[in-house]
Amino acid sequence: MQSNPKISFIGLGNMGAPMALNLLKAGMQVCVFDLMPQAVAKLVEQGASGAASVLEVVKDADVVISMLPAGKHVEALYLGSEQHGGLISVLAKNCLVIDSSTIDAATAQKVGKALATQGLRFIDAPVSGGVGGATAGTLTFIVGGEQQDYQDALPVLQLMGKNIFHAGALGAGQVAKICNNMLLSVLMVGTSEALQLAIDNGLDPKVVSDIMLQSSGRNWTLELYNPCPDVMPNVPSSKAYQGGFMVDLMKKDLGLAMDTAVKSQSSTPMGSLAQSLYAMHSLQGNGQLDFSSIFSMFSKHSNKD
Repeated sequence: MQSNPKISFIGLGNMGAPMALNLLKAGMQVCVFDLMPQAVAKLVEQGASGAASVLEVVKDADVVISMLPAGKHVEALYLGSEQHGGLISVLAKNCLVIDSSTIDAATAQKVGKALATQGLRFIDAPVSGGVGGATAGTLTFIVGGEQQDYQDALPVLQLMGKNIFHAGALGAGQVAKICNNMLLSVLMVGTSEALQLAIDNGLDPKVVSDIMLQSSGRNWTLELYNPCPDVMPNVPSSKAYQGGFMVDLMKKDLGLAMDTAVKSQSSTPMGSLAQSLYAMHSLQGNGQLDFSSIFSMFSKHSNKD
């Protein structure tokens, strides 16, 4: 791949916008598109080229990066729908497509195989690290696809992330991502109920957190993302659970994990319970809050409200 490839970025939401911005800060030539014109305008102010359509944004692109909500959007973008044709018919030959959406592995494999028939390269590269990681350029990319395509994507991915892993063949990135997020959801629920148990018995959650951080209960949520308000600064729990990774996104990822488990006949009782708890939490009007807000589900005060 040339040293300064022309990059097209599609999807400028909470994650996509800072990712594209980091490419610009690194001196890359980036053309952007989003269904929200104001999102495009903000990136143009930072030096990007703006496009009015997906057909325009990918013109002569060497690399296309997409960050979209769900598998149906990724499939429609690249393979087309009843309303419009897909990018498969207009992308330049040998173009490298990097899809960083979190979707089901089957859709990633379907899109990748279809693009390959037209001489196009595709990797699924979902991310971990949230909006903070996207902004700081410290995301973890979990890649599925051919080894050479992974190697060619590395220079671009390293401008947006700190840790880049090749999980395996096409779709492997998606499977690894949902395994990680399923475990994260279980850890967050367990940490929340343990801290609430301590509070209900008169203990200081900050003291108990410090104890568990030096004991066998230590985990990522305690160390970097404590769910109890005012225990840790600069995390969503100390900002009324604003920002971060939304409950509805965790619910979506748990749905993908459970669908995958059914297909592989895997036993995931803890993941299934976490899915039910996050679904309930969302139904109670908390879908737009950070996923650490599951802590409030175990609070006696919240239950009385």
